[in-house]
Amino acid sequence: KEEREREREKEERERERKEREGVCVCACVRVFSKEGPHQGQVRSRASHHQAKVPRVLARGSRVASAMGNCVSSRPEQQNEAAGNPRTSSRNPAFYAIKDNYHTIEEVQKALRTSGLESSNLILGIDYTKSNTWTGEKSFHGKCLHDCTPGQKNPYQSVIDIVGRTLEVFDDDKLIPTFGFGDSYTTDKKCFPFFPDNRPCNTFQEVISRYNEITPGIVLAGPTNFGPIIREAIKIVQEEQSYHILVIIADGQVTNRQDTEAAIVDASNYPLSIVVIGVGDGPWETMIEYDDELPKRRFDNFQFVPFNETLSKIPPGTNPDAMFALAALMEIPEQFQLIRKLKLL
Repeated sequence: KEEREREREKEERERERKEREGVCVCACVRVFSKEGPHQGQVRSRASHHQAKVPRVLARGSRVASAMGNCVSSRPEQQNEAAGNPRTSSRNPAFYAIKDNYHTIEEVQKALRTSGLESSNLILGIDYTKSNTWTGEKSFHGKCLHDCTPGQKNPYQSVIDIVGRTLEVFDDDKLIPTFGFGDSYTTDKKCFPFFPDNRPCNTFQEVISRYNEITPGIVLAGPTNFGPIIREAIKIVQEEQSYHILVIIADGQVTNRQDTEAAIVDASNYPLSIVVIGVGDGPWETMIEYDDELPKRRFDNFQFVPFNETLSKIPPGTNPDAMFALAALMEIPEQFQLIRKLKLL
């Protein structure tokens, strides 16, 4: 009897988990150079998916993508599918932005229509210890930062594809790039890729510098997005312009309180946050940040699981375009809301 009761409880927990995630099935669709990276103070460059095709953790009917339609049993998601945004009683003005585009051209057109002619990118790299085990399935059990010659690790792959797809949206090609979560910064701050605090000049320099410094980094933690988000806010304040912060991470946030506070604070500035998840997950926290946190002034957070995104792209489809689509899906409406809220 006790065994049957435990089994029923296990089934109930699994059912609740699936309902929380809005699970549906869709058939179609590190660092040391000789001078050391931690010297000096950080400064900005100014001072020197419906197809989130790829939102493969498709949350119910929010992802009625070009690859097919998913139906969710969650009432609030059915409400969204009918065109009614999800709101919160704690902040009636907040709603989760839906995924409205099918091609990267549609996103580019929407960006132009919203008045966004150009933007600036900021890049954050996760150097926490969880990177040593979250590649068990997706990276043959190796550390996600393994820099063995001849094989790209997930971070190198993402930096490469981000450079090829998103750099076009960066006005001056100067990319302030930071690491966080190593044994020096832990969860208290982040460090610039160059000790003189200058930004990387194009993504080619980002990957070159990553390859140079990463083998010497001591992975640590805990994982906290707060410092990198606040660094991005500081850059936005200094430059008084719209920015997109791209964080590449394994999704294992441990300091949730500070991370969530920073995301909420960032919604007071012209800043969009795109997190690209590498490794095996789990991604529940990232999905929650994408669609919840109603204290925000607007939905400023987008999550893209890298491996799942690429694995679900149909044959014959341009993977670069589909990745860019997933990463930029919510940017047009975010920028419109930023202007509406007079953050610019």
